[in-house]
Amino acid sequence: MSHRLGPGSPPGVWVCSTDMLLSVPPNPGISWDNFRGAKVIALPGNPAYARNHGVYLTDSQGFVLDIYYQGTEAEIQRCARPDGRVPLVSGIAFFSVETAEHLLATHVSPPLDACTYMGLDSGARPVQLSLFFDILLCMARNVNREDFLVGQPPQMGQGDMDIGSYLQGARAELWRELRDQPLTMAYVPDGSYSYMTSSASEFLHSLTFPGAPRAQVVHSQVEEPQLLGAKSSVVSCLLEGPVQLGPGSVLQHCHLQGPVHIGTGCLVSGLDTAQCKALHGLELHDLVLQGHHVRLHGAPSRVFTLVGRLDSWERQGTGTYLNMSWSEFFQKTGVRDWDLWDPDTPPAERCLLSARLFPVLHPLRALGPRDMLWMLDPQEDRGKALRAWRACWRLSWEQLQPCLDRAATLASRRDLFFRQALHKARRVLEARQDLSLCPLIRAAVREGCPGPLLATLDQVAAGAEDPGVAARALACVADVLGCMAEGQGGLRSGPAANPEWMQPFSYLECGDLAAGVQALAQERDKWLSRPALLVRAARHYEGAGQILIRQAVMSAQHFVSMEPVEPPAPGRWVVAECPARVDFSGGWSDTPPLAYELGGAVLGLAVRVDGRRPIGARARRIPEPELWLAVGPQQDKMTMKTVCRNLDDLQDYCQPHAPGALLKATFICAGIVHVGSKLSLREQLLHTFGGGFELHTWSELPHGSGLGTSSILAGAALAALQRAAGRVVGTEALIHAVLHLEQVLTTGGGWQDQVGGLVPGIKVGRSRAQLPLKVEVEEITVPEGFLRKLNDHLLLVYTGKTRLARNLLQDVLRSWYARLPAVVQNAHSLVRHTEECAKAFRQGSLPLLGQCLTTYWEQKKLMAPGCEPLAVRRMMDVLAPHVHGQSLAGAGGGGFLYLLTKEPQQKEALEAVLAKTEGLGNYSVHLVEVDTQGLSLQLLGSETST
Repeated sequence: MSHRLGPGSPPGVWVCSTDMLLSVPPNPGISWDNFRGAKVIALPGNPAYARNHGVYLTDSQGFVLDIYYQGTEAEIQRCARPDGRVPLVSGIAFFSVETAEHLLATHVSPPLDACTYMGLDSGARPVQLSLFFDILLCMARNVNREDFLVGQPPQMGQGDMDIGSYLQGARAELWRELRDQPLTMAYVPDGSYSYMTSSASEFLHSLTFPGAPRAQVVHSQVEEPQLLGAKSSVVSCLLEGPVQLGPGSVLQHCHLQGPVHIGTGCLVSGLDTAQCKALHGLELHDLVLQGHHVRLHGAPSRVFTLVGRLDSWERQGTGTYLNMSWSEFFQKTGVRDWDLWDPDTPPAERCLLSARLFPVLHPLRALGPRDMLWMLDPQEDRGKALRAWRACWRLSWEQLQPCLDRAATLASRRDLFFRQALHKARRVLEARQDLSLCPLIRAAVREGCPGPLLATLDQVAAGAEDPGVAARALACVADVLGCMAEGQGGLRSGPAANPEWMQPFSYLECGDLAAGVQALAQERDKWLSRPALLVRAARHYEGAGQILIRQAVMSAQHFVSMEPVEPPAPGRWVVAECPARVDFSGGWSDTPPLAYELGGAVLGLAVRVDGRRPIGARARRIPEPELWLAVGPQQDKMTMKTVCRNLDDLQDYCQPHAPGALLKATFICAGIVHVGSKLSLREQLLHTFGGGFELHTWSELPHGSGLGTSSILAGAALAALQRAAGRVVGTEALIHAVLHLEQVLTTGGGWQDQVGGLVPGIKVGRSRAQLPLKVEVEEITVPEGFLRKLNDHLLLVYTGKTRLARNLLQDVLRSWYARLPAVVQNAHSLVRHTEECAKAFRQGSLPLLGQCLTTYWEQKKLMAPGCEPLAVRRMMDVLAPHVHGQSLAGAGGGGFLYLLTKEPQQKEALEAVLAKTEGLGNYSVHLVEVDTQGLSLQLLGSETST
C-alpha cells in the first residue's frame, strides 16, 4: 500500500481487506487525473476463477457499470478484457475526501447507525453491510434504484430474511448519499490476486512457485538441499540430515532430523525433533500434518492434527477425511461415527469441523504425531493404536480452535527462527560466504536475545583454523554490541587500548586463539550495562580483530629475502629516493583483509611531483652503539631528532604517533634490533655491527597527501638501512617487508602504496584470495610516445584538506566484515575495473582513462562514504568541463586531487579557473610526470647506484 498503490493518490481514505494475497508491480500505472468519487483496484483473473469471486463491468472510460458476484458465464464474459482475462474485485478501494464525507454522514442515520458501535451502544439491532455489494454497488452506473433496494448482498443467508426490510432502508439511505458519486476502476494488468480460503490446496499454491525449477528456501537452514523437490517451499525450518520433500509440498516452522520422506502435496508445520521420529519410515502424500500449542484449562500442551489436502472444511456437501469418504475412512480404520459425533447430531451437521478426531490428552503419556498417523496404516498393530486413540480426550477442530495458544506458538517460532539462523551464521562464517549477518544481528538484538548469537560467534572464533574467519566472527561480535547500544554511547571508531582488555589481547598476540576469545567474552560481560560501555567494548573487539589481521598479514614475511653484501664503511651514507604514487583503479582491494579474502588488484603509477622524487631516506653506520633518528620535510632539513641509547627508548615503536615510531619499527623489522632480547641495545649493536646507525627520512609532500607517502617512506628506510647493514633486499621482498613493518607499527594498510612508489612506471599489483599474502606485480607496456602525452595531460591539485584515513579505514573494514551487499559488490567491481583500466593504458586512450578515473572515484565514495568534502566537490565541479576524469588520491577525504585534462599543459589555465572560484581554501596546482626509475639506492661518494 505505502510504496506501490498509495503514491500519487490525492487526499482521501484507502480501504483494504486482509483476506487476499496481492502481487503488484513497482509502478502499477494508476491514473489520478481529474479524479473524484471512489476508485476500486482490480487485478486480472481467468473466467473460471471468477465464477467463485466478484468481477467489475466497466465502460471504455473506466467507470464501473456493475459488480457481479459468482456471475453467470454470460455476465463474466461481458467483463472480459481483450486478453481474455477479467478484472477481479481485489478488496481495495479508495474514497476521495468528498465521497468519504458523504459516507461518514450516514453513520448517525437510522438504520445505518446499526452498522457501528454507536448504534449498538444505543441498543439498535446490528446490521452487516458489504463494502462492495452495498456501499460501492449503489455508485455503479448500470444499477437502478429498484433493483438495488430489493437486492441482497451475497453474504446474506436464508435465515436472515427477517432483516430484509431493515436492509432495504439501509440501502435507500446509501443510495441517497452516494448515488451521485462516480465510481472508477484502476486495472493493474501485471498484478495478481489470490483470495484466501480454507482450502489446503490453495494455501499450498500460495506458498509455492509453480514455475520454479528448484525449491524455495526462506529463513531456513537445510543440510541436504538436493533432496528438496522442485516447486516445494521451506519456510523458517532447520533440516538436519536427509529430509526429502516432494514437489509442491511445504514445510513451515519445523526442526527435523532425517531420515524423513515427505511426498507430494503435503503441508507439515510445527514439528520439532522430539516428534519427527514418528515420521521415520513413513512417506506422506496429500496430507496436512500440524503441531499446535494449546492451553487446556490453563495448562500448556501440544496437540497434533492430521487432515487430507483435498478435505473440505465447508459444512455443506459430502464430507471427506484424509482424502476419502467418511464410510471409506470408517471401514479402513475401525473408527465409528459415534466416536466422532454425538448420537443426536443431525446427519447434515456431521462434518469435518465438528468431528472429534484430535486427541488432546492421553491418560498416561504425552501426545505425538503417532496418535494421528496410525490412521494411514491402521492394520499394522492389530487395533492397539485405535484403542489408544479412543482412550484419549479428543476435540473437534471447532472445539480446539479457541484453545490455541498464539503467544506460545509465536514464541516457539521465534526460538526456531534463531536456532536455524545460528546454524546459518556458523555456516556463513566457516564457509567464508559473502552473506551479511546484519539482518540477523538486528533481529536478535530487537527480540531481546543476543546471548545465543554472541555464544555462537565466540565458538566460531575460538575454533577457527583460519585467522580471517576468527577476525570476521569478532567483528560480528562488535556489531552485536554496537547494535545493542542503539545508536547511543558515542562513535564506533576510536581507541582500543584500555588496560582491562590487555590480558585477552595478549593471548591473541601469543597465538592462543581459544584462550583469547574466552577472556574477551569474560571481559565483555562487564561492559553490557549501558550504551557508552557497549560501544567501547565494540571498539576493543575490533581491536582484537586487528590483531588477527596483523597475524594474517605477517605471513607476507615468507616472501622477504636478503642477500649479504660488503657493508659500506662507517660514516658513509646510503641514500634511497622514491617517487610518489597515484592510484588509477582498484584501491581498497589491497587493504587487509580484502587483499587475502577477496583478492586485490590495483593499477598505480610512480610519479614525480614538480619534477622531483619527493620521498627518501638515508642511513649510515656510526661508531657509537646508539640509534640516531631524524625526520624532516627535506633531505637537508631535519626537524625532529631522537637518540635511542637503550631498549626502553624503542618500546613505543608500535605507537604510530610516537616520535620516530616508523624509524624504530624499521630497525626492528630489519632484524638489526631485537626488543625482546636479554642483551642491551649497546650489546646487540656492538656484537653484530661494531657500532650504531643513523637513519634519516624525509617527505616533501604534506601530511595526509593520499600519494602513499608513509608506506613508500617505510620502503625507502628499509632499503637504505639494510644496505648500510650489509644486506641487499630486492623490490619484491621490500614490498612484503613494508607490509610486515606496517603491521608491527600497527598502522595497518594495504600494499598498493609501496608497489606504486617502489616499482617504476605503470603497473598492476595483484594478491590472491589466500594466505600467506603474496603480492605479484605486472608492469604495463604502453604505446610508444604515450608516456610523454600522459605527462602533458596529468595534473595534481593539492586541495588544502588533510585526509584522515584511520577512521575511514575502520569504517570500510566494518562494512566489509559485515558483508554489506553494496560493499561486497563494489569490492568485486574494483578488482574487475582494474583489468579494464589496464586495457585502456595498453590502448593509450586518454578519454577511456578519464572514464576509468570517474568510475573509480564513484567506487571509492561507495566504499568510504564521507570521503568527499564539500570544498573538494565544489572544486571537482569547477574542473569537470576541462577534464576527461578526476579522483582524489588514496582513500579520499582530502590530500591531492589528480586530473586527466582534455588539453595538454593546462597548469596555468586551471589555476586561472580555480582562482575565480570562491571558498576553495588553500589549494595549489602541481606538475606531475610518470617516474620510470622507481626506488634508487646510492652510496654517497660513489656514482654507482643499485
